[in-house]
Amino acid sequence: MKELEYPFDARYLIKKKKTLKRQFLEADTKYIDKKIAVLGGSTTHDIVAILELFLLNFGIRGSFYESEYNQYFEDVMFDNPELKDFDPDLIYIFTTNKNITAYPSVGMTKDEVGAMLDAEMNRFKALWEKIENTYHCPVIQNNFDFPPYRLLGNSDCYNIAGHVRYINSLNERFADHACTHKDFFIEDIQYLSASYGLDAWADPLYWHMYKYALSMEAIPTLSYSVACIIKSLYGKNKKVLTLDLDNTLWGGIVGDDGPENLAIGQETSMGQAYSEFQGYIKSHKDIGVILTVDSKNDHENAVAGLNHPDATLTADDFVVIKANWDPKSKNLADTAAELNLLPESFVFVDDNPAEREIIRAQIPGAAVPEIDNVENYIRAIDHAGYFEVTKLSADDAKRNEMYKANAQRAALQATFDDYGQYLDSLEMTGVIRSFEPVFLDRIAQLTNKSNQFNLTTKRYSRADIEEVADSKEYIDLYGKLIDKFGDNGVVSVVIGHKNGEVLDMDLWIMSCRVLKRDMEFAMMDSLVCRAKEEGLKKIIGYYYPTAKNNMVREFYDLMGFKKISEDEQGNTVWEFDLTGTYENKNSHIKVDQTGG
Repeated sequence: MKELEYPFDARYLIKKKKTLKRQFLEADTKYIDKKIAVLGGSTTHDIVAILELFLLNFGIRGSFYESEYNQYFEDVMFDNPELKDFDPDLIYIFTTNKNITAYPSVGMTKDEVGAMLDAEMNRFKALWEKIENTYHCPVIQNNFDFPPYRLLGNSDCYNIAGHVRYINSLNERFADHACTHKDFFIEDIQYLSASYGLDAWADPLYWHMYKYALSMEAIPTLSYSVACIIKSLYGKNKKVLTLDLDNTLWGGIVGDDGPENLAIGQETSMGQAYSEFQGYIKSHKDIGVILTVDSKNDHENAVAGLNHPDATLTADDFVVIKANWDPKSKNLADTAAELNLLPESFVFVDDNPAEREIIRAQIPGAAVPEIDNVENYIRAIDHAGYFEVTKLSADDAKRNEMYKANAQRAALQATFDDYGQYLDSLEMTGVIRSFEPVFLDRIAQLTNKSNQFNLTTKRYSRADIEEVADSKEYIDLYGKLIDKFGDNGVVSVVIGHKNGEVLDMDLWIMSCRVLKRDMEFAMMDSLVCRAKEEGLKKIIGYYYPTAKNNMVREFYDLMGFKKISEDEQGNTVWEFDLTGTYENKNSHIKVDQTGG
């Protein structure tokens, strides 16, 4: 919904929140359903209402538990039965500088202030540990915004009694905790409040009258930030940056002006702005964002512009370059098909408002940021939170290279008439084993990112994956695929829980970048082997249709299962008999089950 895309009109959202919610709920949309507890150190009703809208726009339908005013600590520590019955999938703790128990005063020693910091931190750590032990779910915790005044002026940031210094020290300790706890995430309201404008961030009148820690107009900014973290946790991030070239990555039109006359580099202020933007875009490769080009240009001119001696981005940084005179909507759709990704995974960046509008109309779900002058490009993309980072795996940094290797595989495939010979030529090795600690982050990430090859669409947090790995009640497998072009990383995950002599399949997913490579057959072979070893007699598989996973509707039939039921919604149940002789289905991947 356009009204909920950044930059949004805060006043409009607050005024129309009920109308917008009704529009979402009346639409025929399939959502991920999540139970979210919001534990507030101040009034949170409007925060929850606006957060709900942003989550609906991201495809997540939240049901909410909301603590009473300033009962965030008591609800957890004293086992509020309503919260326990709610059994949240995620807990968001909304605290601000108003919830710091005590601040240093002038004349205190360093040791005295250190003792205050220890006491404050220990109070929050007790809260987080109780959540971890009781609810086993991800936690989003605010750090602290700056205080509304500085008694010591500029020295407040370094004097031992300064409130600014004290808040910075607390925030540093919160950050250290986040670095060592996998399902703990910080909403950085210190940055948000500074970006928004500290004096506008909080309204003293609203605090004293209604116990609102934020001004009303700042609430959508906060709620959007929380929603970005949540959508990242549940696999709703964008995956691809698709960029125009002329007047987007450089100033000027390469076909008219020539590459030598483009505005880029340190010679002019305009060139510096484009160079800074290119550097910003290139850094996205480090967090696993795929870069592509979609430009109305001759291909040779496009490459010449990318080879400019002052360019930060080069042609090698892009997985796909579409530089032609086809409609950009066709190019983007073709790129999505080549990468085996959904068009809604894309962010399209173009200086031309007409081209942006065409993409919005022709490619539903693709994000199209409004950009104006080049000096504002970074802010427009960055504040939108398309690629919010909650977890980084080793695979993320290699994603562009993995997709480039896929292009090499596609080129090789074109030289073979026999597909089986092509698969053999890849010299594939599959590593298929029970979950191992080194891959748990990637496994959790894959469960939340896989939408097309995902039979049940269940989502798992890191804590959920650890629980499965530690339990004898499950059969769990991950699959890596390596070939002569490189390591594809962990690309498939299977989870089944044992129910007597039956294995009920909770999850079967695979990355679309290894489709039709026999990895699904190799996983099936290993799953059957494990199930037989544990004396099971049947495997029961489930398929729950979504708007995105139609490609696996008949997957279990392909694996040799028999359909035993189907309801009006298309949900199907399948059965595989383990008592008979089983012949391996994979014939092109050498499987290594001894190590990764």
